[in-house]
Amino acid sequence: MHFNIYLDDSTGQQLNAMALQVGQSRNALIRAAVREWLAQQSQPQWPLAVASFQGLADVPPFEASRERLKAPVDDPLA
Repeated sequence: MHFNIYLDDSTGQQLNAMALQVGQSRNALIRAAVREWLAQQSQPQWPLAVASFQGLADVPPFEASRERLKAPVDDPLA
């Protein structure tokens, strides 16, 4: 499959330099980048800011309030 893409001059120059540096064609680099992006997008994941969130120092963890919950009754209709 063939596509035409248009890059600004700076991006095109960076792509040319990287292709020379790693010894691959520009097309190979673009294919790899698109393949990696598609793989990332197909796997649902939390954004890094959410995944790395450690909580707030002055707020107790959510789980701490579970101790105050009443035990469930055996028969929910009783």
